[in-house]
Amino acid sequence: MSDESTPVLDLSALLDTSPPSDPTRRVYTNRNLDMSEIKAIGFDMDYTLVQYHQRPMDELAIRKTLDKLIESHGYPEELRGVALDHDFIIRGLVVDKQTGHICKLDQDRVVGRCYHGYQAVSDEERRALYGTKPISLSSSRFIRVDTLFSLPESTLMAGIIEHYKRQRLPLPKSPGELCIDIRQSIDEAHCDNTLKAEIIADLDRYVIKDPDLAPTLHKLKSAGKKLFLLTNSEHYYTDAVMRFLLDGALPFFESWRDYFDVVIVSGRKPSFFQDPNPFVRLDEAGQALDEPVESFAPRAVYRGGNLQELERLMRLTGDSILYVGDHVYSDILLSKRSAWWRTALVIQELEDGIRNTLAQAAPLSRLQRLDEAARRLDDSINYHLTLTRSLERVQKLMFALTSPETHVIDTTRDKTHREIERKRALLTQTLAEMEALEMEVERTFNTYWGQTFRERHELSLFGDQVESYADIYTSKVSNFLFYSPDQHFRAARSFMPHERENLAPAED
Repeated sequence: MSDESTPVLDLSALLDTSPPSDPTRRVYTNRNLDMSEIKAIGFDMDYTLVQYHQRPMDELAIRKTLDKLIESHGYPEELRGVALDHDFIIRGLVVDKQTGHICKLDQDRVVGRCYHGYQAVSDEERRALYGTKPISLSSSRFIRVDTLFSLPESTLMAGIIEHYKRQRLPLPKSPGELCIDIRQSIDEAHCDNTLKAEIIADLDRYVIKDPDLAPTLHKLKSAGKKLFLLTNSEHYYTDAVMRFLLDGALPFFESWRDYFDVVIVSGRKPSFFQDPNPFVRLDEAGQALDEPVESFAPRAVYRGGNLQELERLMRLTGDSILYVGDHVYSDILLSKRSAWWRTALVIQELEDGIRNTLAQAAPLSRLQRLDEAARRLDDSINYHLTLTRSLERVQKLMFALTSPETHVIDTTRDKTHREIERKRALLTQTLAEMEALEMEVERTFNTYWGQTFRERHELSLFGDQVESYADIYTSKVSNFLFYSPDQHFRAARSFMPHERENLAPAED
């Protein structure tokens, strides 16, 4: 062993620099992921490989849903004139079918705030309805707003409730029936292809054409990764949208199918991860071929299938596969729980969230300092309260105190009481500034709900799900273009409060 000690590495130059990349294009890491160990990357299509212009998509889905509500479910024609706030609904909310309330939950599944129409439900009513205990999201009473596809139905429900509430008229049906009818109507519009036909007829209006998508897929494929597409969309729709995005994007790929080793349509997620559905090969027109699938052919398209067969035919298992999707449950949670696949969540609205965070950096930093100040004031008040109680006990126990001793104790106790009152006043002032600043900052993210990933001081339900189930997350697939195919995504070291608070340098 050498007598010379190992020199300490100077990290200052490294830590003082930050990546030059645009923060909205970065990949963010919850758990370490070494891409050199990933042999295959699977992609969902809608809101993953394919991103949509949200406002036109919402307007289209609402228009088609209203058609079905009026023509098939007997709702009045006046619904077409309902005023809608398209900025009201965000991802991660929960709809209560029993009351019609739309709620935001924290990471413990406790309702933090809720609205009926566009009117906030009072704290008293909220506590009476939901209490302070976690609600059961497995109950049929609640519907999750967990994808961007599900925003329009909640937007429509809130608007209809507000419309009738302002007129002081009863709803055409109960909140539960309205909720079910809206869900059925939007499903009907998807199933009869009227909605998708309109998208295909005007792809420029609805689909974001990302020039970095084709180079990203090419880069990953050239690095030796097997790429597969696994989508619930049908063959005709997948083919139309992927042609629009990828055909002709790079000269050495004749067809969009050349980017993928395996293409699976009508995948029936989440059933794909749980049930033994067979793979069926399709011809060029999307019709089923009557032949067993013993291997995956180049440029072929398959329907259905299941997790076990996919891994067997690709000769890969578990954590050598990375799946990229937008749906926390069907794409991320199940692929992790059922197959131990690594997971990447695409959150299209993350770009706007990051821009808002950057714009609010100063007040957010102030909030953090105020929170630390409040905690220190609480500790100091508790210390002084303990001191006064100790002095009182001394006086009760010591009967033979001299006058000077009594004077010292009384003076010290009075001084401590004054200090407690001073610090209580400071704490009140600090908490008031925190509350006002927090409300001001939240309104810059969303007037009604604040930050998508937070519910007041806690993570929101959605934020907790992202942290718990997504190994990495980003705003779009093409952000991988800015990283090596063998990138080691490293998560920040996690500290418990007793570690973090004793390691961090104290701030004035």
